[in-house]
Amino acid sequence: MSTATPVISFDNLRKSYGSLEVLRGITASFHKGDVASIIGTSGCGKSTLLRCCNGLETINGGKLEVIGIDLSQSKISSQKLRQLRTKVGMVFQQFNLFPHLSVLQNLMLAPSQVLKESEAECRDRALHYLEKVGLSSKAGAYPEQLSGGQKQRVAIARSLCMKPEILLFDEPTSALDPELVGEVLTVMKQLAQEGMTMVVVTHEMNFARDVANRVIFLNQGVVEEQGDAQEVLNNPQCDRLKAFLSRMNN
Repeated sequence: MSTATPVISFDNLRKSYGSLEVLRGITASFHKGDVASIIGTSGCGKSTLLRCCNGLETINGGKLEVIGIDLSQSKISSQKLRQLRTKVGMVFQQFNLFPHLSVLQNLMLAPSQVLKESEAECRDRALHYLEKVGLSSKAGAYPEQLSGGQKQRVAIARSLCMKPEILLFDEPTSALDPELVGEVLTVMKQLAQEGMTMVVVTHEMNFARDVANRVIFLNQGVVEEQGDAQEVLNNPQCDRLKAFLSRMNN
């Protein structure tokens, strides 16, 4: 277990929508270089927990710290949020590409506007990451000309163009046809091998087992089980996780 300061730390984190308490006291931490999978049934709070890490949701109780930024306060300054989102990238289920911009323009937009980098620098990095995700030939294409798997790989490249310290993935393959899932998981696996810190909400148990080093199993807004990925997934202790894995493997 690493003794270094965690890059993401939850301490009794709570999140409610009105009277509905979605997260009921989450305590966990992730360190630099971790690839953590958050698993659980639909509606258990996985995506909400991930969105809290990027300031897309504000928490109602407990503590949350991400790359040294305290997100526990009820009001986070816009400056702190900007600082957070330049260092913590997020890849969503739906690709959120601008349809009127080419692939290259989609990748260059945020670095030029947020990081204030030159057009040449933005272009060079965009082309580098398009090559990394295997889509160099699609730089001039528009989103409507791409398959779902290609759009998601572009979305990953777009996040990488911001030079993030952490990448969050919210079920990145759930909107894809089954035959397109592999091409996205291959890119994510490569990023993991290169040391990118990643937190992945996923139903892909093979990814969780083969690529992640940490797994958190959420059930009804609480952590039922967490720990080393191989240990948790190959030797689950709680009955709910055993039942969940049995359903996922059938």
